[in-house]
Parts: sequence; C-alpha cells; structure tokens
Amino acid sequence: MGLRINDTVPNFTAETDQGTITFHDWIGDSWAILFSHPKDFTPVCTTEFSAVAQLSDEWAKRDCKVIGVSVDGVEDHKKWKGDIEKYGNAAAGFPIIADEGLAVSKAFDMLPAEAYMPDGRTPADSATVRSVFVIGPDKQLKLSMTYPMTVGRNFAEILRALDGLQMSGKGVATPANWVPGEDVIIPPTVSNEDATAKFGQFETIFPYLRKTKAPE
Repeated sequence: MGLRINDTVPNFTAETDQGTITFHDWIGDSWAILFSHPKDFTPVCTTEFSAVAQLSDEWAKRDCKVIGVSVDGVEDHKKWKGDIEKYGNAAAGFPIIADEGLAVSKAFDMLPAEAYMPDGRTPADSATVRSVFVIGPDKQLKLSMTYPMTVGRNFAEILRALDGLQMSGKGVATPANWVPGEDVIIPPTVSNEDATAKFGQFETIFPYLRKTKAPE
C-alpha cells in the first residue's frame, strides 16, 4: 500500500551528488520536498529542475529543503546539473539522490515492488518515478502528487500548496485558489464563540463556511 497523508515517510541512507545522506537527519526540523524524475538528461525534467533552482530563495523563506531523486548515478547527476543550471540560469544547490537500485522509488511506492529495470533502461522503463512528496518537520507526509512524463509540474502550485500547508498548521483551512494574503476558512469543528475568541471578526457565508483574515 502506498504512503498516505500523515504517514511517517521512510527513512533511508543514500548517495547524492553532494555526498551520503540519511533522509530523516537531512530533513532535520525543516519542511522538505522530495521530487522524483524517471531519468537524467530528459527534456521535461530538465525544465523542472531548473524551475526548482530558480525558486531557491522561496524555499529558504519557508524553511523548506528540496531534494531530487532519479534512477541514474552520482556522476550523471553532476553532469546533468550543468544543463539544468544553463537552462534555468540559476544555481542548482539542492542534492539529487542516486537511486540506481530503486530502493527509494520502491520505498515511496513510485514503482511496483517487483519492478525490474533493464540495463540501458530508458525513461519509459521508470515512467512512474514522477512524484512530489511534501513532508513536514515531523517527518510525516503532508501532500503528494504524481504526473505523467509528458506534463511538466507547476512548481508555483507546489509552492502555493506548501504555503497552504504551513497556514493550516495555524488552525485554519484554505479555500480554492488561495494565495497568501487572502482570507482563510474557519474549520466547522470550531464553534462561533470559539471562532470569535480566536480570530475576532469573521464572515459567515453558510453555517459551515466561515472566512476570516489569515492569522499571522
């Protein structure tokens, strides 16, 4: 069975282009995003890694570490980063896990347990290794999404989702298309009396849908 929201994510030790890491230790007390790719030197993934590199200041503002995983080796990762940085015109300071043995891909249920990768494998052989996992400081999975090989991921949306997750930790929820600065939703489990005490003024749209200014 795959990972579900609030599951503790697998811990593992792996090689990256920046050295050996133990995943939970690497996360530390930060948020983390693990984003996976089917193979190095593939077109869509190159644009995605470049997008991640361009957002380095935004990840830092949110105390969020980012790490990639691909089924190729460390030396390939190091060479590929040259293309990533050239395309995005930004330094790719994040590590990339070398998951040649598929241990990480299988632990996060990105591949069937019995998956076999032939020598000289192509991106099609590892097509399902194309997921995003947002992980909290408590090492629990907060959000996941998986894309096909042909559709580039929208990292602005991933950043927005991270903002929503961090906001929800303040006892609220976020409506559709929410971005920071907009009103948030008071959970139905909070009474009107408690809502007034906690949030002050709020707008009642329906008895079950109440909005208030986002807490600081």
